[in-house]
Amino acid sequence: MKAAFISNHGKLEELKIEELETPKISQNEVLIRTKFGALNHIDIFLIKGWPGLNLKMPHIIGSDGSGIIEEIGKGVTSLSEGDRVAINPGLSCGKCRWCLSGQQVFCKSFSIMGEYRWGTFAEFFKVPELNVLKCPDNFSLDKAAAAPLVFLTAYRSLVTQAKVKKDEFVLIHGAGGGVSSAAIQIAKFFGAIVITTTSNDEKMQKAKKLGADYVLNYKENPDYGKFIFSEITKKHGVDIVLDSVGKSTFQNSLRLLKPGGRLVTPGSTSGPLSEIDIRQIFWKQLVIKGSTMSNQSEFREVMDLIFNNKLVPEIDTTFPFEKLIDAEIYLNAGKQFGKVLIEIT
Repeated sequence: MKAAFISNHGKLEELKIEELETPKISQNEVLIRTKFGALNHIDIFLIKGWPGLNLKMPHIIGSDGSGIIEEIGKGVTSLSEGDRVAINPGLSCGKCRWCLSGQQVFCKSFSIMGEYRWGTFAEFFKVPELNVLKCPDNFSLDKAAAAPLVFLTAYRSLVTQAKVKKDEFVLIHGAGGGVSSAAIQIAKFFGAIVITTTSNDEKMQKAKKLGADYVLNYKENPDYGKFIFSEITKKHGVDIVLDSVGKSTFQNSLRLLKPGGRLVTPGSTSGPLSEIDIRQIFWKQLVIKGSTMSNQSEFREVMDLIFNNKLVPEIDTTFPFEKLIDAEIYLNAGKQFGKVLIEIT
């Protein structure tokens, strides 16, 4: 099969697309013929590598994917060959006390597709039956690939961790990112007042179309925090901040929260290390929570909303498979609004 893989860590341009052996499935797995894959920042982190990462090479990247089931294992009972499917990219053992209690994200073997096992950027990929969800007949497979990782991350962050409520002020940094564009829709679905930031007029208009109530250009107005605090919240402060940016926004996020406010962080695309004023935390008695992916129940809840068009994945651009390097460079430059896809035929 044709697959996108790394043989060693390095530059994005060193990503290869060549022939590799098609994966063999176990009795509880399915083999999926890939139609679409969706890019995520973890692709870039994996290509470049990080200290302590020890992958068996060659390694196929890709966390999100959709397609048609080619083969099922002998123990698979809920799926059939020919089914059109989406996947939950979060993998766990399924047997430990965390998995059995619905907290797969705490499983010692939890990982993301493409992180430690072969991913979705290939003509075929395999995944456990438990992680596969059949798509409605009229649901497009490009949206099925664009939705899972970012929507389940945003859903767990806002609904499970932050417990978003009607009429609360929710600040979402970086509207153009996949998680942020999903979070705007989720926050509005639950009746929140959404404030978001982005970098240019075109992205501002797209954020408004997704439902954002207030959209601020952080490049033209780097002191946007004062406007949010004084003009939008009338010195009340925001109730929730979703911060997946990290280093460049974290301190401002804490400053903008009201007393008792909640900050949820599902990522750190601008860097993991940030100086913070600890007094903001104890004086305002803030709640800071991390959030990673979702459990199987949350995945099914948010995908049900997507399948019923109550939430709609925002697709920026779809590249052909052979242009994957260009797609990764495009993502790394932050030019997108929503998801960047590859079509694998």
